[in-house]
Amino acid sequence: MRRFEIPTPVNIPIPMPVPSSKAYDSQSVYSPATLAIYDTLVLRLSNPLVWRCPTSRILDLYNQHVTDAHLDVGVGTGWYMDHCRFPAPPRLALMDLNANSLSAAAQRVARYAPVTHVADVLRPIEDHAETYRSIGVTYLLHCLSGDIRQKAVVFDHLIPLLAPGGTLFGATILAQGVPRSGTAVKLMGFYNKKGIFGNARDSLDDLRLALASRFNDVRVDTIGSVALFSAKGPSP
Repeated sequence: MRRFEIPTPVNIPIPMPVPSSKAYDSQSVYSPATLAIYDTLVLRLSNPLVWRCPTSRILDLYNQHVTDAHLDVGVGTGWYMDHCRFPAPPRLALMDLNANSLSAAAQRVARYAPVTHVADVLRPIEDHAETYRSIGVTYLLHCLSGDIRQKAVVFDHLIPLLAPGGTLFGATILAQGVPRSGTAVKLMGFYNKKGIFGNARDSLDDLRLALASRFNDVRVDTIGSVALFSAKGPSP
């Protein structure tokens, strides 16, 4: 595992073109049938065997940073919220462009009475007055088109939803700047060709810079081909 401690940034992010929502097809993959096998395919097999990042390490990231006022963006099946340790009964919100994922995740964590929001985070998020002390964006970025410098507009759209001093955290699979096994290279290439992934140009350096130019107390760890990151918003 490689670790980077990044000082408080002073530079201002340079606006980049916003990728078109039509430029990625990853959302269409999340049908009820796919969601039924997602945990086995991704969490039990691909994470440890292909990307070389055990799912437990991402769960540790949740346990370290999740709060009782949490927004999860790009929810998958809701596995992490089902298994993580909230410090108190949470005010939980789920946000995704895919209604199937939202429904599956909401049912899974129904005990928390989550509020669901259909939203395209590549666009400004309007009419959302709530803020959260933690925001999770796990396995979202590598599904979006463009490179990190372009898709980091997601951070700009989520910052207004982050409470002062709150933490944005997550994980993403990278194609550059991290070790990749032969199997990882082949599977990543296949997923990019099919439009499931859009990370062919995603690099570790670009991720670090995108976070450091927008947040404080940025930390990026790499485990296999996966970058795990956390970053704090401005203090009160």
